[in-house]
Amino acid sequence: MNSNLGSMPFRYRVTIDRERCMECERCIENCSYGVFWRDGDRILINSRKCTACHRCLAYCPRDAISIEEHPCDYRNHPVWTRQIREAIYNQARTGKIILAGMGSVADLPVIFDHLMLDASQVTTPPTDPLREPVELRTYLGKKPSKLDLRRNSSGDIELATELAPNLMLETPIMLGHMSYGAISLNAQISMARAAQETGTYMGTGEGGLHAGLYPYQDRMIVQVASGRFGVNIDYLERGAAIEIKLGQGAKPGIGGHLTGEKVSKDVSRTRMIPEGSDAISPAPHHDIYGIEDLSQLVRAIKEATEWKKPVFVKIAAVNNTAENVAAVARSSADAVVIDGFRGGTGAAPRVFRDHVGIPLEVAIASADRELCNQGLRNEVSLIACGGIRESADVAKAIVLGADAVYIGTAALVAMGCRVCGSCYQGLCPWGIATQRPDLVQRLDPDVASKQVANLIHAWTMEITELMGAAGVNSIESLRGNRDRLRGYMLDENLLDVLDVKPVGA
Repeated sequence: MNSNLGSMPFRYRVTIDRERCMECERCIENCSYGVFWRDGDRILINSRKCTACHRCLAYCPRDAISIEEHPCDYRNHPVWTRQIREAIYNQARTGKIILAGMGSVADLPVIFDHLMLDASQVTTPPTDPLREPVELRTYLGKKPSKLDLRRNSSGDIELATELAPNLMLETPIMLGHMSYGAISLNAQISMARAAQETGTYMGTGEGGLHAGLYPYQDRMIVQVASGRFGVNIDYLERGAAIEIKLGQGAKPGIGGHLTGEKVSKDVSRTRMIPEGSDAISPAPHHDIYGIEDLSQLVRAIKEATEWKKPVFVKIAAVNNTAENVAAVARSSADAVVIDGFRGGTGAAPRVFRDHVGIPLEVAIASADRELCNQGLRNEVSLIACGGIRESADVAKAIVLGADAVYIGTAALVAMGCRVCGSCYQGLCPWGIATQRPDLVQRLDPDVASKQVANLIHAWTMEITELMGAAGVNSIESLRGNRDRLRGYMLDENLLDVLDVKPVGA
């Protein structure tokens, strides 16, 4: 059937400087989207297929390739933007939900960028982290409100309070849940090695645990999502902690989505689903329809693992986040993960990614305040994720009330990701968000793991310096200490929600 819509303008214009080009065909070899091909004695270009992954730029030996955004040739309109019109054209053609990868591209302010950290000057001297100890070690899990001591038969003093299992992190930065299937095994191995090197933990995502990750299982947080992909008792026992995923910041209110193109034979075996089939998780857990059901699942998992492992619950940041977090805190869970609307993903409906949920900053602040008001703050740890871009974001999240953070997209960028947003296609030319063997092998875990570890080390050092500048020598003293923040160009209502004073106050 002929289309009345014609073709849409391409997003990127790719050009080759013919004088510099040496016809080596590396652009053809490296582009998995088919932008380049040879026709006789010339290399031709189809700019419509370009995703701006920059693989061709990185591997062109003569820097002969250029990529630029194509000027918009639509009539300028403040309401009917290019993005809106192209979404309509795509759906008019296909009749399908538009999928998108990575985090939200909505043009909305980032609250982190309007929060300024404190530094000591005259009245209080800063701490020098080069010469004085600064403690970043973080414990995730339930904390007792008090410690009881007793004298044993030998006359020694010992702890009488029974402590709940906690995870000990050498840095408040963890690697977030990205499943095998959404990303390659090489990408998962790279992050697992980085977690091991830096003394932190990595999430498996909802795709089960591949046998190749067994050597790193002591640093893995295994996830139980609504699809229960790959979940069995062996899986639960291998994790250092277990996370129940109720929601995700990139797509609150719906389940996960892994396209069939990425369900290879190995992925199907690990997830325990048919090869080549779409892995679509249900929106709810079909055994959780209220807080009582959640409590039962938390306790069942703890019972199955002999009460030796902390159990986390992950929720998306939505309007009633504070209420949800308080309810989870009463469910026997050890930590609550809050995922903001800027959280990344391999595949999400565009309409959910850009229009559902609330910012992480607001969700963490309101949750921390609600837990304190109800006397529940020691019952759970708070883990922030969804749009953590740099060490300053980590520090600000902790000041707003988080105990630790997950990073996802930042870790992928450290491995080479260009954030082209085409993860769902399974054609990632960097070997990250793909299952094609020829593409997967492009990612060297030895190299990628070092790059991710370097990122965590660098951010950890920067956090240490930020703490020293503020005269704080313990990450625990930073948590929830909102007096260390000031809001810049934020309205009074938002400052009140954040419980942060304006600059100058």
